[in-house]
Amino acid sequence: MNVYTTDKIRNVVLLGHGSCGKTSLAEAMAYLAGMTNRMGTIADKNTISDFDKEEQKRQFSIFASVLPIPWGEYKINILDTPGYFDFVGEVEEAVSVADAAIIVVSGKSGIETGTKKAWELCDKYKLPRMIFVTEMDIDNASYRQVVEDLQNLYGKKIAPFHLPIRENQEFVGYVNVIQQKAKKWNASGSVDKFEVPDYSLDNLKLCREALLEAVAETSEEFMDRYFNGDEFSDDEIRSALRLNVLDGSIVPVLMGSNTLARGMYTLMADIVKYFPSPEKVECAGIDTKTNEVFEANYDFSKPKSAYVFKTIVDPFIGKYSLIKVNSGVIKTDDVLYNYHRDTEEKLGHIYVMCGGKAEEVSELHAGDIGALQKLSKTLTTDTLSTKARPVAYLRTNLSKPYVSMRYKAVNKGDEDKISQAIQKMMMEDLTLRHENDSENGQTLLYGMGDQHLDVVKSILLDKYKVDIELKRPKVAFRETIKQKADVEYKYKKQSGGHGQYGHVKMTFEPSGNMEEAYEFDQCVVGGAVPKNFFPAVEKGIAEAVLSGPLAAYPVIGVKAVLYDGSYHPVDSSEMAFKVAAKGAFKDGFMKAKPVLLEPIATLKVVVPDQYTGDIMGDLNKRRGRVMGMNPTDNGAQEIVADIPYIELYGYNTQLRSMTSGSGTFSYEFSRYEQAPPEVADKEIQERANKIVDAEE
Repeated sequence: MNVYTTDKIRNVVLLGHGSCGKTSLAEAMAYLAGMTNRMGTIADKNTISDFDKEEQKRQFSIFASVLPIPWGEYKINILDTPGYFDFVGEVEEAVSVADAAIIVVSGKSGIETGTKKAWELCDKYKLPRMIFVTEMDIDNASYRQVVEDLQNLYGKKIAPFHLPIRENQEFVGYVNVIQQKAKKWNASGSVDKFEVPDYSLDNLKLCREALLEAVAETSEEFMDRYFNGDEFSDDEIRSALRLNVLDGSIVPVLMGSNTLARGMYTLMADIVKYFPSPEKVECAGIDTKTNEVFEANYDFSKPKSAYVFKTIVDPFIGKYSLIKVNSGVIKTDDVLYNYHRDTEEKLGHIYVMCGGKAEEVSELHAGDIGALQKLSKTLTTDTLSTKARPVAYLRTNLSKPYVSMRYKAVNKGDEDKISQAIQKMMMEDLTLRHENDSENGQTLLYGMGDQHLDVVKSILLDKYKVDIELKRPKVAFRETIKQKADVEYKYKKQSGGHGQYGHVKMTFEPSGNMEEAYEFDQCVVGGAVPKNFFPAVEKGIAEAVLSGPLAAYPVIGVKAVLYDGSYHPVDSSEMAFKVAAKGAFKDGFMKAKPVLLEPIATLKVVVPDQYTGDIMGDLNKRRGRVMGMNPTDNGAQEIVADIPYIELYGYNTQLRSMTSGSGTFSYEFSRYEQAPPEVADKEIQERANKIVDAEE
């Protein structure tokens, strides 16, 4: 692979709904650029970007991948991303280093939820964008409908560049809306120019009008000329387009067929023509020595710095850290400083990734995307720079996982292997989280959805040769009491020699403090229980509250008071009083109206307006209490509700089903509340059965 200077680089991310054609578009572009002799297909499992076995097995993208496509004297770094929402972390990593985006839309399926999410991501990262409509070789694909729907959503900034031409139900050419000329593909792959067919004139007029309106919106002078009926020259149109595509005020719409590799030539020409090189993009970090802003701006003459946006960890090929060079020129054998880990890393070979293959290069210029192998300490979202000028860039804010499953090893003895494998996967995937919940005797995996966790399970088996079983997670119930109880408990044991004797009289009542398991106090008078046994009594209570008498859940909010008892000068011991205290606790707890408490979450659901009624109805069925609604910046509604944790299981799937994938949610622990009788009775019975089974 050649070395490219900053002005010759374009970094473009492909975004869109699942199965809209992103991967096949990247494949067609690579084929047209001469990177392959024949186009791979998803069905044949031989595309460049979907190289992972899991992607090939499932036939959709799971990981973001980079394709450096040479185009004349330029290099277009295409970042192909997954469309399914469970893998949004990969999308966010790719978008964080892109300088522009192509939103891919299926001409057959039209605007989908993933299309709108892609637009919102571009808005968030202020990315210039184009729309590319695929599947124009399919007869029922409607380019005109896609353009109209885009204009209804996003207004006059939508500017159609091309129109499809069909003859005998075949996609044979296109109309260039700027030139108002028609072009037809010939056998050699080039195009023949001809006059616009009569049947395309009406559509051309509509698209031309939309394009000119978009151009007119860019300045007052153009607006005045437009309303006065003046014609814009092709050069004036292109000049306005170049300027306004960069700032996002115009969004071109192009189209083509991925399977026929038609429309890719104009797409890549327009990427070079209208999208910015990195040198035209702002990029800043913090100089950690001076605490001042470091204006990197992809300037090759400034001190070296790079941002690690993604990590690949493979049991066979090792670890690659994917970087974007933010300033300077990075070369083999450079020594770079990682401010976040306070360590220096010596670079070995430098690579560019082409799907799953690493191609060595001698250097990477500012703005380019590449890979470094075997960096010992560096992780995703870290910054590399010189020690003389240590820089830190803002870490990418990745989506947080809220869907959890309990897992355990299928084969005993695999626990350590599984833990090590998950640690490696978490280096690759920052939306995967592992939690050891010792309190409930479970280990949890958190992901973006059920499909995400299913993929994790599959990768563990295929790559790391360990098998896990995924189950519904246990909910962390608690136990407490509602009344006061006064109990006496005597522990007496005689078996030859010294015996055991501990005698306590205690009261148990609600403490009012649900943050602590228990409060202990004593008011013993006259030395009925010697002071040296008080700590043993408290220790007995501390052990008893770990597993309550009601359903073996931890106890909270209990006040225990030792007020009397007796002792034996020979047989009494700390152990005897500890046992007596535990016995007293068990008896007193069950006499003080014990209840089961369930954890309550504060849930926030963000959905478009039209779904709010359905969401609130579903929350009511899940025993949720809607506390309020807040409008969001992008015209959606945030519904805030209190909901029991036990009702959150499966909510992700239900929410996506109700909102066609447009709804998102987050939650955090709020408090404990008394569980309704039907919930408590069922849980107590299930726990009792499990304890009996365990004893047998």
